[in-house]
Amino acid sequence: MNSESARAAPFRTIPCPQPNIAGFPELDFPSGVQCGYLTVLENRAKPDGRRIRIFVMRAPAVSATPKRDPVVYLSGGPGGAGSFEVAFMVEHGLNADREVIFVDQRGTHRADPLLRCPGWEQFLFDAVSLPFAAESSTAADAAAIKECRDQLAATGVDLAAYNSTENAADIADLRVALGIDSWNVYGVSYGSRLALTVLRDHPQGIRSVVLDSVSPPTVNIVETWWSAPASSFKAIFAACAAQATCAKAYPNLESDFTATVNRLDQTPAVTQVKDESGALVRVNVDGFSFAYTIIMASERGDASGVPKMMADMARGDLRAVAATYLALRGPHDFVGLGGVGLALDVFCAESANLTTEAATLAKGKAALPGFPDRVLKVQPKQGRLFTECPIWNVGKADPAVSARIVSDVPVLILEGTFDAATAPEWVDVITPDLKNGQVVPFPFTGHSVLGKSTCAPSIMAAFFDNPTKPVDPTCATQITVKFTTG
Repeated sequence: MNSESARAAPFRTIPCPQPNIAGFPELDFPSGVQCGYLTVLENRAKPDGRRIRIFVMRAPAVSATPKRDPVVYLSGGPGGAGSFEVAFMVEHGLNADREVIFVDQRGTHRADPLLRCPGWEQFLFDAVSLPFAAESSTAADAAAIKECRDQLAATGVDLAAYNSTENAADIADLRVALGIDSWNVYGVSYGSRLALTVLRDHPQGIRSVVLDSVSPPTVNIVETWWSAPASSFKAIFAACAAQATCAKAYPNLESDFTATVNRLDQTPAVTQVKDESGALVRVNVDGFSFAYTIIMASERGDASGVPKMMADMARGDLRAVAATYLALRGPHDFVGLGGVGLALDVFCAESANLTTEAATLAKGKAALPGFPDRVLKVQPKQGRLFTECPIWNVGKADPAVSARIVSDVPVLILEGTFDAATAPEWVDVITPDLKNGQVVPFPFTGHSVLGKSTCAPSIMAAFFDNPTKPVDPTCATQITVKFTTG
């Protein structure tokens, strides 16, 4: 990359790559979307250091009279990318009245460089056939992490520079480079943490903020992570008990679920399931992978089938759980496309390296006292961070990364009551410091609220139109769930 031209033109438009991901036309960039690269310093503490590129997609407003202030969309993960989401969100009407700017954050899909770990992602893809929480699987995981770390380090990449502080500075630089005086910031999951970091460190030009499934920088997510599934399980048990048919069908759902996690931890269940190609795949369901499957089923779907999955597994019928667990790994074509290096940097430097495994296990046991230690030692999203982070070796983040966010900027928080990835209770950590904040709970809804109904986009659009006015949450209050019992 020519450093002089990068300094002269920090943002350059390019033709959108087509296809986006070969074999998945539904992910192609929609017509009218403009693409480009923002050039930034890899490490701003080294002004003469190497430069990297952030991939940017601009979806113009559909309206003939669009609002002047665009929305910048910050994906979750960490390691997710706007290029995976732009097609769905445009189809979902997110750009009806405003331009929406999607970003592949540093190290992710179409950013340059991409911090990919194909060997580790292949391990996770194949791990459906292993007892996930076993020591042998942990050893294989560690070996894959070391191989990736060595490969990336050999390219000269400064791994420690892929963090929320630099990431937030990239977003602030993007607004300036695009010549935008004022914009609105939307962040989901890790993107909400990034949005709050931008609001704290670079508040200039931010008109309003929407936080979807909030992960506050002030919460050490690694240390408290099991509180999110715990609250989701509790909410599902309560909702089932409140429905006569569900309560009758599954009168001992909570105790049966906990007993099944413990049984599978001692003796995993093994079966064979056909994958999307029709090939038979060995599926090993241990205590952790059973809990993980339930977490992800409530996160990605509407949770209507979750009590039945729990009950089926309790009586020894693993068909639904095994099929769901296999499907969660996604298409093999996606192996190596994720920016998992960014995820490891953020989770290690900003969370795991700032606490201990003992403290984390203690909080996990407090949240889920009936769960076995071996399950709780794995982070809910298949992480073994207290094994992985010493290998990844990016040190500790400055304590300022976890500083409070005190702001008068209008903020809207969308949170699902079934969210098993970011605990609804974490909302209470940040709201006292957000002087113009408002919260809309979405009953019976999992993680990442925006894409799950037409209600959330309509509430968000109303908020953007008048951020100082309380939104009408009526459509959210009308959300229901009918649990499957047959």
